[in-house]
Amino acid sequence: MLRGIASSAGVLALGGCASLGATGARYDASSLALEPTLLVATTRKPVNGGRAKPWFGPERATRMTVARAKLVAPDDSRFSLAAAGLGDWRLDAVEPVAAEVGDLLGQTSGGGSDVLIYVHGFKQTFETAALDAAHLADGIKFRGQTMVFSWPSKAGLFDYAYDRESAMWSRDEFERVLNSVATSPAAGRMHIVAHSMGTMLTLESLRQLYARSGDGVADRIGAVVFASPDIDMDVFSSAVVRIGPVGRKITVVAATNDRALALSGRLAGGITRVGAAEKAAIERLGVRVIDASDAGWGVINHDLFLSNAEVRRVIRRSIDTSAA
Repeated sequence: MLRGIASSAGVLALGGCASLGATGARYDASSLALEPTLLVATTRKPVNGGRAKPWFGPERATRMTVARAKLVAPDDSRFSLAAAGLGDWRLDAVEPVAAEVGDLLGQTSGGGSDVLIYVHGFKQTFETAALDAAHLADGIKFRGQTMVFSWPSKAGLFDYAYDRESAMWSRDEFERVLNSVATSPAAGRMHIVAHSMGTMLTLESLRQLYARSGDGVADRIGAVVFASPDIDMDVFSSAVVRIGPVGRKITVVAATNDRALALSGRLAGGITRVGAAEKAAIERLGVRVIDASDAGWGVINHDLFLSNAEVRRVIRRSIDTSAA
């Protein structure tokens, strides 16, 4: 489970659950900071035609929407709020388009750049998911195009069952997105970062994609990072076998002291979630593991991929070395 359950878990069971210069941009700036347009694919039902806040709600749509989202990056000049730690990304506008994701790739960068796809977890609105994608891409200084895949979450503490079913209901459309990116001549490799409940959706979609396309699709997939995966260990181990060489591209960010996943495991009948398992147990499945148990400073330790600099560096290295 995710931050929402985690942050309110005390009520339930846990007791608490360089700036732009005159001559140009920062040399280490992310592509998103330089051109703050986020690609969107969502199975949420549009609100206000998807063109005004909240853009997309918690209901399931009859068809997937593809869109561009215009973000506003923090002003990180010396005397800005961001420089004082107070500024943040903002979602300014969303423009739905009648196109496949693959058709949009390359329109901003000229084509050939890698694509980072973020899949959110439990208890997320469309806006929070989009902003988390921005925080992730900017935090790891990703050079390429960034996309968020947002599935229908009610964003409520007690809606875990609805969210889980909605995530799994979205797997066919996410497979369609992955296939569109993998077959697009305008894209380089695609890298996937999925968080918590979104990892189950991602794993299922990868399994379907591999069953349909075989080893050929593996060449287009770079890094696959599962951050705090809310997946049954047995389900995970069987699925990894079925995705062949794609399984060897997976990096799991785990923490045995992830309080949110501890609660999720209890709700699942006492089955340990992958993201809270011991490192050695996960490594036996043939995937890379980063043990972030000592990386957090809070009570929950569930969103370290966003909050911890060392975990972000691990994600960056996974992307950088994925071509090897």
